[in-house]
Amino acid sequence: MRLFKMFVGCLCLMAMASCGNGNQSVNNKPTGDSIMKEENNAVIETIMARRSIRKYKNETVNRELLDQIMECGINAPNGQNKQSWEVRVVDNPQVMKEICDALNAAYPDMDNAAGCFRGAPIMVFIARDKSYDFSAYDCGLMAENMMLSAQSLGIGSICLGSPVRFINDNPACEPILKRLAFSEGYELSLCVGLGYAAESPNAKPRDKGKVQYVE
Repeated sequence: MRLFKMFVGCLCLMAMASCGNGNQSVNNKPTGDSIMKEENNAVIETIMARRSIRKYKNETVNRELLDQIMECGINAPNGQNKQSWEVRVVDNPQVMKEICDALNAAYPDMDNAAGCFRGAPIMVFIARDKSYDFSAYDCGLMAENMMLSAQSLGIGSICLGSPVRFINDNPACEPILKRLAFSEGYELSLCVGLGYAAESPNAKPRDKGKVQYVE
């Protein structure tokens, strides 16, 4: 009888513990200020740790990791699920050299026009569908997903606009666009550089006063 009572008691304790864990998983969700104070929150840590990298190690990123980053990119939110983007990933050093040489040739008066790529060993060229008004926003959301997923994998990144301006504004850069082979109706919108960081820049200050609550 004593053993039976002990057995029943153990079952009750296990049931109470199980219910407690269940309630925690449903109700113990961080809200408000507690989100910023939450320890070991991988998403927040990744966001706060990411920096724009302008110096990279002379090593490439394998395509298995690049595939993960690209998959995260195309899973970004986008208007009406139009997925109004096209992406070209250049991870071949020879192809990247061809693009850099073509850019320098298009701007002979500049000391090093290809410096706008910041030496990133991998360049992701993102084009937008010109027929859709919100495609530029979709491309921006995609780029952010790529950079955050890269950060979570230990890979540095930088979002670049200068190459877009240089390439789109100069007819002499047409060979670059032909090499990237975007579909008709798409135009280059953003570039994202990827690679293993050779620097650890500090975070630049952010103005929290830009955020206000409407009461």
